[in-house]
Amino acid sequence: MTTHERRSGEVILRLDNISLAFGGVKALTDISFDVREHEIRAIIGPNGAGKSSMLNVINGVYHPQHGTIAYRGEVRRSMNPHAAAASGIARTFQNIALFRGMSVLDNIMTGRNLKIKSNFVEQAIWIGRARREELENRRKVEEVIDFLEIQHIRKTPVGRLPYGLQKRVELARALAAEPSMLLLDEPMAGMNVEEKQDMCRFVLDVNEQYGTTMVLIEHDMGVVMDISDRVVVLDYGRKIGDGTPDEVRGNQKVIDAYLGVAH
Repeated sequence: MTTHERRSGEVILRLDNISLAFGGVKALTDISFDVREHEIRAIIGPNGAGKSSMLNVINGVYHPQHGTIAYRGEVRRSMNPHAAAASGIARTFQNIALFRGMSVLDNIMTGRNLKIKSNFVEQAIWIGRARREELENRRKVEEVIDFLEIQHIRKTPVGRLPYGLQKRVELARALAAEPSMLLLDEPMAGMNVEEKQDMCRFVLDVNEQYGTTMVLIEHDMGVVMDISDRVVVLDYGRKIGDGTPDEVRGNQKVIDAYLGVAH
């Protein structure tokens, strides 16, 4: 039993019979799985399997036509993006979604937006609650910068950074929101071996030190098998496997899908 499995707690997210279609195209068909507190839950599958669509369902970008989502005991037909963020669900994207002309520090500060309660007038004159919030936000952002070891680029415009560091800045922005659940959409795509090793270390450190629950899409099977507690496998919008990395590795349907035997 791995460290992650020992730390995994109660089920906090449950998806039941989720189906999603765009016109006549079925993206997800009758998919059910759950996520436990503190675990790293991977979603894998060939290209076009529906992995990103599933993340979009979880954080409310897409609304499924059928099925239910239960998050921390509250059952609903779909999530609302703002409500998802307010309830502690943060997201990184397959294609980097940063403000390229802004500095690393300013990009990460945008992750604190939901923590701001002061009004425009209070912020304009920077007194009382506004001043306290600004100081707390700065403190938290500096903590994340130190944690992800990006002090040396804190004032650099994001557009000037190499791809691997941009991915780390996007992770930093998500962490600045202090999420209880983090959705990572291919956080290591396009990285070289060294960059992948660094990102794996940070993902594990976030999970271990912050206790953050993670739902991870990743194509590198070595990464998935090394860091995940449980893995759900999608193929053409259907679930074909679910279990520990060892169980999934030995699942014949999964082997066929990745080798192309089934199609």
